[in-house]
Amino acid sequence: MPITDEAAEDSNLEELAHDQIAQLIASRCKGHSLTRLVEAILKAQGYTTYRSPEGADGGADILAGAGPLGFGSPRLCVEVKSETNPIDRPSVDKLLGAVAKFGADEGLFVSWSGFKNNVQKELAASFFRVRLWTQKELLEQLFAHYDRLDDDLKAELPLKRIWTVAVQDEE
Repeated sequence: MPITDEAAEDSNLEELAHDQIAQLIASRCKGHSLTRLVEAILKAQGYTTYRSPEGADGGADILAGAGPLGFGSPRLCVEVKSETNPIDRPSVDKLLGAVAKFGADEGLFVSWSGFKNNVQKELAASFFRVRLWTQKELLEQLFAHYDRLDDDLKAELPLKRIWTVAVQDEE
């Protein structure tokens, strides 16, 4: 069965919803507030976290460790950027330096505006040490863990899950 107009409309509705949610986050989570959202997602995933105060952070916005006290592995060193320009390779290299400085196992770089093209291509050597989240991955994680976020954050980002029939392609 070919994709129908209804399936195309569903796809457009999903894109529209994602765009609206992204706009809401961009307007309400500027600067250090985006770090707070990322921290909440990590907590919902079971990490114990430390969030640096606003300002100079020594290369890590968030430190996160597994387990109730945060001493377990993996231990993450997280950098979060809400700026409008894509992140370059030297910024990612700084995070890798912070991973070593803080004794973390891995790094997570979250960039609302994404990364420059060369960053993804050049990171094969660091595959087991760093992950990159763009707006797309951040939204995926938000949707996956929204129900476990604290009530204050849910009040700031009021979202509603909407179910619809998924149209399947028949060959």
